[in-house]
Amino acid sequence: MIGQTSMKYKDPVCGMRLEEKDVQATATYQDKTYRFCSVACKKKFEQSPQKYAEVD
Repeated sequence: MIGQTSMKYKDPVCGMRLEEKDVQATATYQDKTYRFCSVACKKKFEQSPQKYAEVD
């Protein structure tokens, strides 16, 4: 079944694990899309993205 293998995301601010249906906001930083559990986490990320962005 397609829904059984849904992709999981991690909110970089609070660490919450998310499924696509749970994503409340997104932001792009250095060509990477980040997903958030809330607009509040997105705003916190946007204030200091380098603090939360994954380093490759």
